[in-house]
Formats: sequence, structure tokens, C-alpha cells
Amino acid sequence: MTDLFYRAFEERYYATREVIKTLRRQYLPFVEPLKCINSALRVFDIGCGRGEWLELMIESGFDACGMDLDEGMLEACYIKGLPAEKGDAVKYLMKLKDKSHAVISAFHVVEHLSHEYLHVVVREALRVLIPGGLLILETPNPENINVATKNFYLDPTHQRPIPPELMSFLPEYYGFKRVKVLRLNESRNLTENDSQNLYDVINGVSPDYSVIAQKAAPKKIMAIFDQAFN
Repeated sequence: MTDLFYRAFEERYYATREVIKTLRRQYLPFVEPLKCINSALRVFDIGCGRGEWLELMIESGFDACGMDLDEGMLEACYIKGLPAEKGDAVKYLMKLKDKSHAVISAFHVVEHLSHEYLHVVVREALRVLIPGGLLILETPNPENINVATKNFYLDPTHQRPIPPELMSFLPEYYGFKRVKVLRLNESRNLTENDSQNLYDVINGVSPDYSVIAQKAAPKKIMAIFDQAFN
């Protein structure tokens, strides 16, 4: 693919930059408490794309940087003056210092990785995060029939869908203290109506989900995050 193909593809079939940035605000209740426990509020975003999360984190007072392999996607970061560069973000993660970052994030990246590389991301994130730090992984949700049978395969760089049970098990396996699955942007018809039609069943289930995993920390630190995780 050319450097500009993937960005053109994203602009056609993905939500606008403004919409994505608004959706990313769903994670603020999890990350804002980090300001209470550490002054080194570093965020590393794996596969930062157009930089929506980087921009939001910087606006929220975090020291954020990102990395991506696609020059076309990074162009959007350069235009905004965001701290992003081209490179293999997973290899870069492996070089970061122990307990140096408050957040490691990857939005719609893990479905592009091999299963072995996904293990590396989770294992290395645990090493790099400060006590109480967060790993955020967002990906298409195969529980949604339309996503699992069509939309996922629209992107030619996707590897395979990852069920929430598998994604949440990985950080548990590597030693994260607690893990939460968030099913995102689910149709209100599924939760507010007693009866659903076929369209609701096929399209209404959350099109995306995320796993938020927190590294162990003293109880008084973990308690600051209880409201978000509960």
C-alpha cells in the first residue's frame, strides 16, 4: 500500500477525527485519577494514527507521545503539532524504562498484530507502567454479528478478531491486578427496550470494546480508581 492509502481508507470508512476524540473521553474517568498518585504522567500510544488520543491526553495535562508505522496517518499528527513519530511502536515499548509511564494505550491496533506480538505488548506494558498505571486496549468487537462477519474484514490489514474473553485473560495472566471489559457505543435499544428486532441483534451489540488493565499498587492508590472500575 502507498503511504496515503490507509489514511484515505480511514477517512472514508472510519469516524471523523472529531467524533473519535469525543469517544475517547469515555476513558477520562480511568486516567484522571492518575494525577493523584504520580507526577510523571507519561503516556505512550501504540499506533497513534491521527493522534486523537494524544491530543486529548495533552489537553488533560499528560505528557503524551505516540508512534505509528503509517506515514499517511502520521501526517495528521504533524499538522496538529503532536508528538508522534514513525517507527515500530512495540519495539519502542520494549526499550522504555521500568515503571516510567502512567498509561500505555493501543486503539484499534491489537487486531493488526500476531498473537505472539500481542503477548509482548501486554507483558512489556506491565513492566513499563508505574504502580497503579493503566493499559488500555480497544478493538472491534466480534460479539457484534455485523462486525464479526463483514466490517472487520473491510480493513485489509486486520489479522483476526479477538474475543473479549481472550483479550481480558492476557493481562490477568501476566499479572495485572484488575481488568475491566468496556463494551462501547452499544445501541440503546438493547438496554432500554424489552423487545428487540433483528436489526438490533445484528447491529446493536457494541461494535467495539476495550480492556482496561491496572497494575498492582498499594490499597490506598487502588481505591482512588474504584469508582471507575465499578
